Amino acid sequence: MRNEKLSHFSFLIPSMLTPTERSQLIEKIRRFPAELEALVARLNVTQLTTPFLENEWTIAQNVHHTADSHLNSYIRLKLMLTEERPTLKPYDETAWARFPDATPPDFALTFQLLRGLHGRWVAVFESLDEAQWQRVGYHPEIGEITVENLLQTYAAHGEAHLDQIRRTLTAA
Repeated sequence: MRNEKLSHFSFLIPSMLTPTERSQLIEKIRRFPAELEALVARLNVTQLTTPFLENEWTIAQNVHHTADSHLNSYIRLKLMLTEERPTLKPYDETAWARFPDATPPDFALTFQLLRGLHGRWVAVFESLDEAQWQRVGYHPEIGEITVENLLQTYAAHGEAHLDQIRRTLTAA
């Protein structure tokens, strides 16, 4: 439903981060579920389920997508930390956004999942040593990525979807 896919890995920054920069990105991961929930809390069913922008997802699809995407990323992180250069499976996010669990305006289960998932994700990120930050996985669509790249990408991914929802609300 989108004319331009939010490329999860388009946010990669090739340099190594400092511990302070990593902490700032981890904080974005930590805050994301609450920020998303606050952004959509007072919206009505029409605002949540109407595709106000041509070829864009609804706000409901965006909310549910973040849970799907971040769950995939968490699994990729664990694979990268426990296997040597694992292949990280891509998935068709547009097809996933059409599933019945990705369209309703009821977010109770999605926010429950996001809060728990982000808590676990933050705990893993905060436990890593320098060598673990540089562990590599292979993504068939983009090549090698590091754990650090994953952090950068998904901190930016959450912000991109918050911005996308704001743009949709402006068009409503």
